[in-house]
Amino acid sequence: MSLADVLVSPFTDYAFMKRALVAAMALAISGTPLGVLMMLRRMTLVGDALSHAILPGIAVAFFVAGLSLWAMTLGGVIAALIVAGLAAFLSRLTDLKEDAAFALLYLLSLAVGVALISIKGGSAHLMHVLFGNILAIDQDTLMLVTGVCCLSLFTIAALYRRFVIDGFDGAFMRTAGAQRRGVGLMGLVFFALLMINLVASFQAMGTLMALGLMVLPALAAHFWAKTIDGMMPLAMGLGAVAAYAGLVLSYHTAIPSGPAIVLVAGGMTVVSAVLGRFGSVVACVGRKN
Repeated sequence: MSLADVLVSPFTDYAFMKRALVAAMALAISGTPLGVLMMLRRMTLVGDALSHAILPGIAVAFFVAGLSLWAMTLGGVIAALIVAGLAAFLSRLTDLKEDAAFALLYLLSLAVGVALISIKGGSAHLMHVLFGNILAIDQDTLMLVTGVCCLSLFTIAALYRRFVIDGFDGAFMRTAGAQRRGVGLMGLVFFALLMINLVASFQAMGTLMALGLMVLPALAAHFWAKTIDGMMPLAMGLGAVAAYAGLVLSYHTAIPSGPAIVLVAGGMTVVSAVLGRFGSVVACVGRKN
């Protein structure tokens, strides 16, 4: 078997592998800039909670309309809005901090979603919802993923400076731009982008893996670039490499595609944490010596 047979043939011989590659690349390019901004805002755990919190909405849509793409997408969006609203409500009216409120609602949502899907669909549908199947992605799902990718990239490009300043110091952003229209909406716009990307990722990666392709390349880029301007394109490139290498790994080893992509992205992050230029094990040891 030649190198071309290993690396190229899966994508030239099978249409489902081409669709999976396009979807994974779109998710990587769309989600990794949000992963960098999540890291900047110190809310990666909140993002993880949100990715699981969409499950009850998807489960209810599954109960009503079966495996309908648009019904499950709408259910996921509504569930994410309800969970975010409840988390804000609990953190403001009780002693719970925001992360603790998200943890409570995430665990509750996950349990409710798993119970509902198990009742109606059994273990096969439950595995599909939890881990996704990017190899089974159809034309409608591909259009949803590429549409979310285009919308996210245009929005981030248009509001880039505001997103970065708001991520570094939200209080300064609100004070300095108090007279400018829309300044106070940056958090809501960012949350909306995060939510639609998580729902789109769910269609391919499942609720348990949806955040992996978004956050892990951003964490890896953090060890190689010092500025946000450098981290974003590097994270997008690493995400695209992880998507391609994960699909090749899945094709040749029969590992499920979503976990294979996350395994590659996680491996990149671990290597970067050891060998990276900034803040890695090697960099810290070298600085002490």
